[in-house]
Amino acid sequence: MKRTKHIILFLVISMFSFASCSDYLDKAPEEDLLIEEAFLKRNYAEAFLTDAYADLPLENHFTDMADINPFVLASDELNVPWPEKFGKLMNRGAMNPYNATGRVWINMYEGIRKCNVFLENIHLTPVGKDFTQKEKDTWIGEALFLRAIYHFYIIRVYGPCIIMDRTVKPDDNFNELQRSPLDDCIQFVLDEMDRAIELLPMTITDASKIGRVTAAAAYAVKSRLLLYRASDLWNGNPLYKDFKDGNGTYLFPQTKDASWWEKAAYAARQCIDSCRKAGYDLYRAASNDPVENYSNLFIERNNCEVLLARNCGVDGDGEKCSFPRSLGGWSGYNPTQAQVDAYEMADGTIPILGYNSDGSPIINSASGYTETGFATSDGPNQRWLAGVSNMYVNRDPRFYATINFNGAVFKEHQIELWSTGADGRGNEGRDYCTTGYLLRKHANPACNIPQNIFTLRAWILFRLGEVYLNYAEALNEAEGPVSDVYKYVNEIRNRSGMPDLPANLSKDEMRERIRRERRIELSYETHRYFDCHRWMIAEDTESGPVYGMNIAAGTHLQDPEYYKRTVVETRVFPYPQYYMFPIMQTEIDKIEGFMQNPYW
Repeated sequence: MKRTKHIILFLVISMFSFASCSDYLDKAPEEDLLIEEAFLKRNYAEAFLTDAYADLPLENHFTDMADINPFVLASDELNVPWPEKFGKLMNRGAMNPYNATGRVWINMYEGIRKCNVFLENIHLTPVGKDFTQKEKDTWIGEALFLRAIYHFYIIRVYGPCIIMDRTVKPDDNFNELQRSPLDDCIQFVLDEMDRAIELLPMTITDASKIGRVTAAAAYAVKSRLLLYRASDLWNGNPLYKDFKDGNGTYLFPQTKDASWWEKAAYAARQCIDSCRKAGYDLYRAASNDPVENYSNLFIERNNCEVLLARNCGVDGDGEKCSFPRSLGGWSGYNPTQAQVDAYEMADGTIPILGYNSDGSPIINSASGYTETGFATSDGPNQRWLAGVSNMYVNRDPRFYATINFNGAVFKEHQIELWSTGADGRGNEGRDYCTTGYLLRKHANPACNIPQNIFTLRAWILFRLGEVYLNYAEALNEAEGPVSDVYKYVNEIRNRSGMPDLPANLSKDEMRERIRRERRIELSYETHRYFDCHRWMIAEDTESGPVYGMNIAAGTHLQDPEYYKRTVVETRVFPYPQYYMFPIMQTEIDKIEGFMQNPYW
């Protein structure tokens, strides 16, 4: 693995303009410019740091870049009509070390190397009137943060990883690059985030620097990482307790330790308090409409709730996958019936209590929910119109911000998903709605596909609302349903017009409520897959029949044949292999004695 030190490997630097023509002519030829020489110039050093941001995952792509984020499709939230996508391979239980996507592993270690090169050379960049020591320290904090979060993204998929806190030289012994115990990996990320917090600002006030990482984001990473560590997957899991490396070192914790919940609660509360003090808050739209409070959160960039977002550029793929066919879309992002069933009624009652052996729902008669009949009047602000199925009436406002159903109004168009409707499958091609639902969340109504009008997209990686739920979950596990647990869950619910949780819940009841709240509030944000895995319930949520509406039937909006629950596909979860990704065999083969994940 020969490594060159020449800057020609980092062509991104050539994209940055020089101070003047004379500066350009005076510099050494790029093919002769060494990394050490490049860091003598401030603009080159900044270009290198900017390039280190490029490996933040583009999680807004659920399919075409599915080697980066197959997790939404692999969960019970979503289906798509395209069988060749990697998430569909996972749905079939067909993933293995030879076909498993490796971009998470490869991209994150690529980003880690960029950060290490930067950190090992930034001391060469001279401080002066146009580059202060404070600015340099901030850059160092950014690189420390990025190096740590890239390790986190590897850990959340693969578990114990190779800790790379230095660049690898051509003459290094690559066989020494082995996986470290999980707790060592976690502690490395936590320590690096603490170092970054000391150097980074809590907020970005300079508009030209929007998108740079902050101490607020570092606090949020610590919160999520500790929540994961406290959960069943990593906390003394008997599936992994005997897993050792070639030297006999255990790579996973041997025993369950409840104190991790206390650590997770502390980290989340520290994040909340620090962020609120710095001006972050739960986002609310100017109208304070419950639906817009939720939907606009993901469209209005750089709002007060965002702790870290990835600039995705002007990208219309999400709209193309979500918009109905009559508006130029592919109708391809299809929420499952199980996800639809999870939404409460507007008064906070739970409509579906479970399922019978034949897949039919066990309906809570006290909720007022029914799957027969049709609405006789419109809902507020066209959340539903007269004539739509009663299944979609009087639900949690976040339902209307997230799901487009048969008869829903979107961009002044009433969606027709029955077989012969304007947005139904018909007989045309492979782009069609498989479940009878389209994903509305994240889709910007300002976009116009036929006119090729799309907007700048920023994907939220961390936001304050998540940390509220992290805190509530960790605190409930550590102390039970104390007042702060209610407080922070209720703040999330109230923002979207939902009533407070019922009083006097037990710890177990509160746990189920928090899990439901995460399923709704954090839907389609790459949380559900990892939540179900850390809770060790994925063998239930990611296997068995997936239901939707009967898309092959229907001639009009109120055709009862369309509203029959229908099996879309049956998914397979190989237990226990699927609880962690396999490391690609090509990577295993590169290093002598390198350990594959258990059961692969």
